[in-house]
Amino acid sequence: MSRRLVNITLDNLEDLPHRCRRCVFWELDPVSAERAVQSGDPGLEKEAWISGTLLEWGSCGKIAYVDGVPAGFVLYSPPLYSPRSVAFPTSPVSADAVLLMTAHIIPEFSGGGLGRMLIQGVAKDLTRRGVKAIEAFGDLKWEEPSCVVPAEYLLSVGFKTVRPHLRFPRLRLELKTAVSWREDVEVALERLLGSMSPERALRPV
Repeated sequence: MSRRLVNITLDNLEDLPHRCRRCVFWELDPVSAERAVQSGDPGLEKEAWISGTLLEWGSCGKIAYVDGVPAGFVLYSPPLYSPRSVAFPTSPVSADAVLLMTAHIIPEFSGGGLGRMLIQGVAKDLTRRGVKAIEAFGDLKWEEPSCVVPAEYLLSVGFKTVRPHLRFPRLRLELKTAVSWREDVEVALERLLGSMSPERALRPV
């Protein structure tokens, strides 16, 4: 079974589940989102948001493929790009964090570690870009797929509660803790080898 993680672009946006492809819950404020739904084509607004965010800020989502089949995705951005975020009772998102807007695993692929794989992919991307943390609004009463991520899922992949709430706590993942031990070892090796002269590094022991 092959797994692959790729950035969301306009070219693969259609690989999102149909409902998510047309959802603008996070991308627009409540009034604008309602207007987009009434106009009949919120998918165009979604496309415009992805395009604008990619151009202005960079990568804002990832899709996980299993044997070439889309199996899950995650969307993230600075809170400034997500008007809906200020509507939550535990807002605002911290100034040094990027908002994990939503994540979804196709039911037949659940339980296989894809959720952790998606978060690790986001963490790697944002760490390279100098971001200190990821924050998200979790749903403590989550029962079925929705735009808000289950708090239980966030806690299971390393997030900690920074602002409690009976329904929508705000959770945070410090990116230095999200980097795997393997990457830490690789960085240490790079530093070690970088401090040695090429001749010494290649000299047989």
